Amino acid sequence: MEFRFFIFFLWFLFLLINGSRAQPGFVSLDCGGKDNFTDELGLEWTPDTQMISGDIANISVLNETRTQYMTLRYFPADNRKYCYTLDVIPRNRYLVRATFLYGNFDNNNFYPKFDISLGATRWATIVISDANTMEYQELIFLATDPSISVCLSNATTGQPFISTLELRRFNGSIYMNEFENDFFMSVSARINFGAESDDPVRYPDDPFDRIWASDTIKKANYLVDVAAGTERVSTKMPIDVNTVNGEMPPQKAMQTAVVGRNGSLTYRLNLDGFPGFGWAFVYFAEIEDLDPSDTRKFRLVLPGDPDISKLVVNIQENAHGKYRLYEPGYFNLSLPFVLSFRFGKTADSTMGPLLNAMEINRYVKRTGGSLDGPVISSLISRYSSANWTNEGGDPCLPVPWSWIRCDTDILPRITSIKLSGKNLTGNIPPELTKLSGLVELWLDGSSLTGPIPDFSGCPNLQIIHLENNQLSGELPSSLEGLTSLKELYVQNNRLTGSVPSGLLNNGVILNYTGNINLRKGDSNHSRKKIIIGSTVGASALLLATIASCILLQKGKKSSPKQGRLEQNLPPQRFVSSFGDAATEAAHCFTLAELEEATRNFEKKVGSGGFGVVYYGKLKDGKEIAVKVLTNNSFQGKREFSNEVALLSRIHHRNLVQFLGFCQEDGKSILVYEFMHNGTLKEHLYGPQLPDRSINWIRRLEIAEDAAKGIEYLHTGCVPSIIHRDVKTSNILLDKNMRAKVSDFGLSKLAVDGASHVSSIVRGTVGYLDPEYYISQQLTDKSDVYSFGVILLELISGQEAISNEKFGLNCRNIVQWAKLHIESGDIQGIIDPTLHNDYDIQSIWKIAEKALMCVQPHGSMRPSISEVIKEIQDAIAIERGAEAVREGSSDDISRHSMHSSLHAGSMDLGASDHYLSIDESITRPTAR
Repeated sequence: MEFRFFIFFLWFLFLLINGSRAQPGFVSLDCGGKDNFTDELGLEWTPDTQMISGDIANISVLNETRTQYMTLRYFPADNRKYCYTLDVIPRNRYLVRATFLYGNFDNNNFYPKFDISLGATRWATIVISDANTMEYQELIFLATDPSISVCLSNATTGQPFISTLELRRFNGSIYMNEFENDFFMSVSARINFGAESDDPVRYPDDPFDRIWASDTIKKANYLVDVAAGTERVSTKMPIDVNTVNGEMPPQKAMQTAVVGRNGSLTYRLNLDGFPGFGWAFVYFAEIEDLDPSDTRKFRLVLPGDPDISKLVVNIQENAHGKYRLYEPGYFNLSLPFVLSFRFGKTADSTMGPLLNAMEINRYVKRTGGSLDGPVISSLISRYSSANWTNEGGDPCLPVPWSWIRCDTDILPRITSIKLSGKNLTGNIPPELTKLSGLVELWLDGSSLTGPIPDFSGCPNLQIIHLENNQLSGELPSSLEGLTSLKELYVQNNRLTGSVPSGLLNNGVILNYTGNINLRKGDSNHSRKKIIIGSTVGASALLLATIASCILLQKGKKSSPKQGRLEQNLPPQRFVSSFGDAATEAAHCFTLAELEEATRNFEKKVGSGGFGVVYYGKLKDGKEIAVKVLTNNSFQGKREFSNEVALLSRIHHRNLVQFLGFCQEDGKSILVYEFMHNGTLKEHLYGPQLPDRSINWIRRLEIAEDAAKGIEYLHTGCVPSIIHRDVKTSNILLDKNMRAKVSDFGLSKLAVDGASHVSSIVRGTVGYLDPEYYISQQLTDKSDVYSFGVILLELISGQEAISNEKFGLNCRNIVQWAKLHIESGDIQGIIDPTLHNDYDIQSIWKIAEKALMCVQPHGSMRPSISEVIKEIQDAIAIERGAEAVREGSSDDISRHSMHSSLHAGSMDLGASDHYLSIDESITRPTAR
């Protein structure tokens, strides 16, 4: 046995030495660097001089001395994508790793957020939350082509940038799985348990340069809840990791472990990108000397997966000896956002569980490239020295090249090519005649020669611009066959002959001036036509269009109920989420109508900074809320006018319906639909509790409703609207406990194209965005901050501000909740009135998103649309948990997925291990 280990050790040492010298399949790009160098690990770095786009910046970050992280390359925040192209060997598996260290390179402290893609597939969104913290992403993939493209695009904030780009080739069958032709694997967690320092294990200890994070690093929501009795153990003995079809974790990671001396190992991981399905393996090696009478048998316990909990691990038996790798795992396992797991010893075991390492990857569906990709590749190969051909990646996905427009609704295909003034020479490239989806073609202003080709292969062409070239020959009759053709511009060429009669008779806008030998042929003009010899025809067409618009406007009738206030308001256009371009003016109530409806303002149902709200009932039985302005100052009147202007034009199911207004006898009054269940604030910590307390799933549904109302203000209105006073007392509940957002007295219209609105600070203490308070620059992220506070209130049932409940060091809910959440103590903030009637995964998901919403800088916060997605995921988790609690197998199947067990010798117990399958969810299938 010892001799075999010695031979294996020599083999492994040989592999390390040769790997460190040759580094086959390794590419290490120092983005923004200038020179080749070898780092302290022995990795050879080269500058990214292949990238001709972007700019270079030098940065300095405390405690970061590695050369490759002292420079970066950054790109404009435009609509383009910026791609690196790396050579690979088809049918080999690779790991590609990109790192991002911001270092405040732009001197703005405006944290960037942008996308990274592999070819046509969106890989991840890079979110920078700290200037001195490195972010990195890793993707495992099977190469199918001789090269790959790694692209940066879609900057939400700041500018896209990259610090390093690395490529590592794997050997043999490592990471082989039946889904690799259709899915990539994004690395979510790769952990070295029992690590002896904070440093990760990587090259040369791992010959493939995977990064195995130390379990001593405990960041927020990562490797917490460690069980009492957890002990770290290690060995210097070599570990045999060369199993058949195995993943070959590094010996250094396998020589350390954690042991549960009290019988349990418990951990909780934050798995970004989940819930979803993924690849999960655990790595075991027995590295303790056990007495002959001792046994180590244990189970992996995953909450909600009782079948997995039946599986028994006996490391020595499964691995056929000590110091040998055993790596059970799942190729297709449904995993939650927060993975809580436990290894517990069996009743007949004398030793607690042992764990050396773990690896979890998330499946990322490969996106097929555009249909026209091969054609366009052939086209750009003709002009390979031109800058416009070097954008890289797929022509259409994830964003199109700057000179291309695409239709990506069903199958991505090119609809527009604009190469105006690109100095093209030679004949019109024949590839352009093979784009069946092409609608617009712009080749004007170059030096193209030769004839106009047959475009019958592009039956959808509507617009062709070939003017200001040196084209010769006749206008081909095949152009008559383009039944969709609307505009043809061929002026200032060297064309000859006659214009085909079909072009004259089909209503095509045709300009052929400047071609001395091209003439209009004789034809019977039986159909409407527009022939442009100058720009007069185009101008006439434009004037006719404007005249039609004017006539339409004159035909509009004013509403007989329109009040004097509405007539004086500046026109604004609000686009409804239901497709309405604009709404009717608000109803103008008389004071007598409202006095009758409210019985002379008898029943007071609420009050606030604006005024007092009374209950009313109209003659038709409709219940109303009547808000009377108490502040008759200029400021109060301005807010009144603002609210009327906004509410009279916007309609959404999650906004309180505005019914009308009244300005009479010095009173300013607003009329709304009546919301029978009052405010969210009253249900969370009002005097009626506990009678009106609401459960967790109802709180999630209320959050979703309110967020959708805010989303409509931010994205469904033109210009967009910033609420400015989002809080629990402005979220009202109807008869069915559906939430609607109210109170637009402080709302501001966003300025088109501006990043913020300069504004005197207004809002409510506890909900007020600190960045807005300091800078007086209002953005939609100010509403997101306020909504994050509401999410914390929903979890905790606590008010936003309290001098008593949050302890000596905290006055507001944000400080208090952050201390608990980042230390892993979620139970410390959960509202006791929820009575444990919730799934802890959904609570964690909302808590994590709430902390993102209340980040100090707006650029670090998600959009309200992103928040809605997280709330919906939490609702799905909660409904799945409800189904489990109620024993509904149908609902359970909708929230789980098939899981296939990696071949091994685990004790499966009495039955095979399957989880229920949901055929409606896209999941990997073998080709």
